[in-house]
Amino acid sequence: MKTRNARLSDVPQMSAFLRELTARGKRKSPDDEAFVRTNYIESSYKVRCTVYETEGAVLGFQSLKRAWSGNPYGVVPGWGIVGTHIRPSAARQGVGRTLFAITRQAARTAGLMHLDASIAADNDAALAYYEAMGFVTYRAPEGLVCKRFDVA
Repeated sequence: MKTRNARLSDVPQMSAFLRELTARGKRKSPDDEAFVRTNYIESSYKVRCTVYETEGAVLGFQSLKRAWSGNPYGVVPGWGIVGTHIRPSAARQGVGRTLFAITRQAARTAGLMHLDASIAADNDAALAYYEAMGFVTYRAPEGLVCKRFDVA
């Protein structure tokens, strides 16, 4: 098992397990390869996108972007926006915890003071994950729970 920066060759695997999350009702955002490429790998707001892999299989990834004016989540520009995606077969195996340690360090290096994770209000597993990482709820627009992490 190892972690590394995501690369274009990861896009098909990342998209495939996002589609699996969508099919299980755990994802509402797009999951196609073009979305993965433009929003996670090639985003101009990207700070880091880390994959967790074993034997060439991507088991999860975590994206960290710098919030921009007019972002779709309503996050304050200059904060970090975190997105975590774990292959269902790899859930509860420490993948998310490992990824967040890297993301937290990337946020410090980038000078981000606060991170936001905007989670569907009905995604209990994601809500529990972010709480376990130390995020706290700071706002709840309709259908979402927005959690904040203060980077130390």
